[in-house]
Amino acid sequence: MSTIETFLEHAQDPILIQGFGQIAAAAVFGVAVLGVVYFRQFGFSREVVSTMVRGFVQVLAAGAVIGILLTAHIAWAGVILLGMMVAAAWISYKRGVALPGVFRTSLVSIGFGAGVVIVVMTLTGAIEQTMRDLVVIGSLVIANAMQTNSLALDRFTGELAANKAEIEALLSVGASPEQAITEYVSTSVHAALIPVLDATKSLGIVKIPGIMAGMIITGANPIYAAQYQFVIMLMLFAAGGLTVIANTALLSRRVFTEAKQLDELVFEEIDAS
Repeated sequence: MSTIETFLEHAQDPILIQGFGQIAAAAVFGVAVLGVVYFRQFGFSREVVSTMVRGFVQVLAAGAVIGILLTAHIAWAGVILLGMMVAAAWISYKRGVALPGVFRTSLVSIGFGAGVVIVVMTLTGAIEQTMRDLVVIGSLVIANAMQTNSLALDRFTGELAANKAEIEALLSVGASPEQAITEYVSTSVHAALIPVLDATKSLGIVKIPGIMAGMIITGANPIYAAQYQFVIMLMLFAAGGLTVIANTALLSRRVFTEAKQLDELVFEEIDAS
């Protein structure tokens, strides 16, 4: 079947009408939350609307594109994943836009963290070497690395701003830049990993995660589904951890001058952002 025929087949599937109905039903709850945000004047109602609209358009487009790409050669999986990494770095770097070179360090770190996990787990067979598995599982790993990176950048920026005097005091008594900033790097990395740690703690108790649920629904062995879900959680943790450890290490060097003092230009950017 050609690429165009595949697209038309997906686009004409009657189940799409059912899907739009389900979206409309779920949107009612979103509108309720938006109403509270607006009337309580929380100040981020516009962001909620734009994010939901953007997410809706993006996910539909992604579904259409993935449906087409599933018929493409597996080599395209690498191109797609690389594009996802660039997009992930672009989205997450804005949480630390005041930090010098943060887009480049985010791209390198996400590429390292998510890339290593995807390659190794593909070689071990945990991710099957098919377009479907590489794109779907790979996107989960990259998305988690992006979210973890965003949290780390936001927290790291805040830690720098809040503890400038303490860092300078340590430098003044002979501490190296690495020693002076280690505590705040550690705090940022830990804070960024809390969501995936909490999600892992709740496995099988608070919720049955999506991949495990999907495998069980399609008739897979429930015990193997649980095992594979735990593999996924370990992959997410590893990718996120490697990403933020690499990025905070790279950025830590950039907030100091060659004289091993805090760069005032960085703090001016933080104050202005």
